[in-house]
Amino acid sequence: MTNQYPPYLDKLNETQREAAMKIDGPVMIIAGAGSGKTRVLTYRIAHIIKQGIDPFNILSLTFTNKAAREMKNRIESVVGSEARNLWMGTFHSVFAKILRIEAEHIGYPKDFTIYDTDDAKSLIKTILKEYQLDEKLYKPGLVYNRISNAKNNLINSKDYKSIPELIEADASQGRPQIGQIFEAYQLRCFKAGAMDFDDLLLNTFRLFKGHPNILFKYQHKFKYIMVDEYQDTNLCQYMIVKKLAASHENLCVVGDDSQSIYSFRGASIQNILNFEKDYPDLATFKLEHNYRSSSNIVNASSSIIAKNKEKLHKNIFTENEAGEKINVIKALSDNEEGRFVAQMIFEEKNQKQLQNSDFAILYRTNAQSRSFEESLRKNNIPYRIYGGTSFYQRKEVKDMIAYLRLVINPNDEEALKRIINYPVRKIGNTTIEKLTFVANQNQTTIWEVIKNIHLIKDFGAAAHHVRNFYMMMSNFQSMATTKTAYEVAETVAKSSGLVSMLKEDKTVEGVARYENIVELLNAIKEFTEDDTTENEKSLSLFLQDIALLTDADKETDDNNKVTLMTIHSSKGLEFKNVFVVGLEENLFPSQLSLNSRQELEEERRLFYVAVTRAEEKLTLSFATSRFKYGNLIPCEPSRFIDEIDKQYLDFTHAQRSSNATLFKPKEETNNYGKGYGMNVGRMISNPLPTIKTSANFIPSDNQLIKVGDKVEHQRFGMGTVISVEDTGENKKATVQFIETGSKTLVLKFAKLMIHS
Repeated sequence: MTNQYPPYLDKLNETQREAAMKIDGPVMIIAGAGSGKTRVLTYRIAHIIKQGIDPFNILSLTFTNKAAREMKNRIESVVGSEARNLWMGTFHSVFAKILRIEAEHIGYPKDFTIYDTDDAKSLIKTILKEYQLDEKLYKPGLVYNRISNAKNNLINSKDYKSIPELIEADASQGRPQIGQIFEAYQLRCFKAGAMDFDDLLLNTFRLFKGHPNILFKYQHKFKYIMVDEYQDTNLCQYMIVKKLAASHENLCVVGDDSQSIYSFRGASIQNILNFEKDYPDLATFKLEHNYRSSSNIVNASSSIIAKNKEKLHKNIFTENEAGEKINVIKALSDNEEGRFVAQMIFEEKNQKQLQNSDFAILYRTNAQSRSFEESLRKNNIPYRIYGGTSFYQRKEVKDMIAYLRLVINPNDEEALKRIINYPVRKIGNTTIEKLTFVANQNQTTIWEVIKNIHLIKDFGAAAHHVRNFYMMMSNFQSMATTKTAYEVAETVAKSSGLVSMLKEDKTVEGVARYENIVELLNAIKEFTEDDTTENEKSLSLFLQDIALLTDADKETDDNNKVTLMTIHSSKGLEFKNVFVVGLEENLFPSQLSLNSRQELEEERRLFYVAVTRAEEKLTLSFATSRFKYGNLIPCEPSRFIDEIDKQYLDFTHAQRSSNATLFKPKEETNNYGKGYGMNVGRMISNPLPTIKTSANFIPSDNQLIKVGDKVEHQRFGMGTVISVEDTGENKKATVQFIETGSKTLVLKFAKLMIHS
C-alpha cells in the first residue's frame, strides 16, 4: 500500500503530518514542550508552497528572527530558492517592513528611526527634566512600562488622558502627570521621525484601521497566515492578525497555553484559550508527544501544570527512558546555594565528560546570578549571562550607530544628542540645551535649528562649531544617496573622529572598544555582500535589522560556557542539565504574583517552562535564608516543590556540606530546617494541606500586630501570635498556626490579616 502523503512529510508523526497537510481554513496547533513544533511549522509552509501557492502570499510570524532564518533554510531544502520570497519574521520586523512601505499614510518618513528601550528612556528623562518632575517618583523605566502597556492595549496618548480609571490609578500612586508625559513623548517621537518597539505594532493597527484600502491590499496579499507562540500575543497583535485574516481565514496559530508567561508585556492567554470562539469551524491538532525530555521530567511537569484551572486539556507523553529522578537541594544561604550548584556542575562534567554548554542555571530574577557567578569563577568554570550586554548595546557601538542613524534620519534627536559633542567638538551642554529650547519654542526639530544656526543670534562662538557639525553630517547624508552602506559607515567612522579617538587609547579596554568598531564595520560589509537574500542592502535596512534583534538572535563568540539566565529568557531553549534555583516562597512564586489566581497560575506556567527546558537531568534548589535589603531573612521552600508528584523527586542530595565531594547518606535527609524556626523537611516530605483563606482577605498593617492577636496567612491559614521581636523594619512575629505549626515571619515581607 502506498503512502497517502508526500514523501517530504515522512519525518513527521501522524498528528504532525495531519496538522501540516491541513492548510485551508482556521487551524490551531496546540504544541506541548518538546513536541516538534518547529518541524511541523516548517513542513506545513513547505507543503503550502508545494500545493502551488506563491510564497509571496504566505505570512509567517515567528518568535525570533533567528527562528525565521532557520525555518527559511529548512523550507528551502524542500522547495528550493522560492522559500526566500516568504514574508517571515517577528511581528516587529514584518510590520516594520510594511510601515517602511506605507509610512507616509500616517505621517512618518519611510526611513523612520526605531528607538530601542534605552533611547525611549532617555527621551522620557529629557521630558521629566523639562517638566521639572522628580525622577525618583517618575522613574523612567516605570513611565516607559506604563506607556508600553497602554500601547499594547491599543490606547494612544489622547485616549489615555480621557480614561478615568487610568487617571485615577496614576493619581492614587502620586504620578498624576503620566498622561502628559505620554502625550509629550509621542509628539517628540513623531517630530523626530522615530517609533519605539510598541509603535511598530500600534501604528500598523492605526494604518489598517484608518486606511481600508491598504488593509484590503495586505488581506489579499497574505492568503495564508501562520502565527507561532500565539499564547504570547497581546491585544494589539491579536487585532492586527484578525484584520489581516478576515478575507481568507486561512489562519494557523501555534502555541502552548501552558507556556504563556509574558502578561507583564501585555500578552493575554485568553487569545489562545478563546480562539475557538473566534473561529467556530476551527480544526485543532494537539502535539502531545514530547521528544525532548526523560519520562520523569515529562511526568513531573505534567503534575505541575495540572494544578492550573485555566488551561486547554492535553495529555503530554514521551517514549524516552525514565532517566534520573529530579534532585532537590537545600542550602543554608544563597551563597551556599551557589557553591552547591557550581560543585555539582564540576562533578557532573568530570564524571560524565560533559561540556559546559550542557548546563544551564535558571532563576526568577537577574539579581540572583551573583552567587552563581562567584562560585563558577572560583571553580574555573566559564559561563555567560544570557540577556546581558549584547554587542550592539556596547557604548562605542551605540555611538557609531547613532552617527549612522543621524545620516539616515537627521530629525532623530536621541541620536543627535548622543554624538553632537562626541568626540568633543566644543559643543557643550549649555549649547545643546539652547538648541533644544529654540527648537521647542519654534515647534521644529533640533536639526532645523542647527541647519539655520547662522541666522540665530546668541550662540556666539558655539555657532561656528555647530555649523561645522552640520556640514560634516550633511556630507555623510549626501554620500548615503550614492554609496553602499559599508562605504558610508567606513567614512563616518574615520571622518567623525571616532576611530582616531579610540585608537589613541592603548589600554586593554581601549583596544577592545576599537576592535568593536572594526567588528561593526565588518558586520555592515557582510550585510552588503550577503547574496542569500533578495532584500535591499541599504543602511536603513541594516539599522532596522539590528534594532529588532532579540536576545535569542544574538550570537556569542564562544558557546562552550555554562548558561545563566532568567526563566523568561529560557523559553524555546533546551539543555541536557538544568538547575532551577531560588525555589522559595515570595521569590518563586514571586511575592508580586500572589494577589490573584491568574497571577499565581502564570507563575506556575513559568515553573513549568523552567522544568521542561531539561532533557536528561533536572535539579531544584532552595535556600533556608537569603539576604534582602542587607538583612538575613529566613525562607521557606516554594509551594511548587510540594506540587510535584513525589515519585519523581529525589531528596537524597538535599543536604550536603559545601566542602564535601560526595552527597550525604539518604538517612540524614530528614533534618531539614533544624534550628531555623520552621520544619522545612516536613513541608517537603508531607505537602501542606490545601487551606482556604477568607474570600475577603485584606492584609493588615503589620506594625499593628501584637502578641495574642488572631491572624490569618494566605498559605498557613489561621493562627495566634505568640511572640513579637524587634520593632520597625526588622519586626518579626512567631505565629502558632492551627494546621501548619509554628512559623517565625519577618513582618515587612509577610501578609497577615488580623481577626477581631
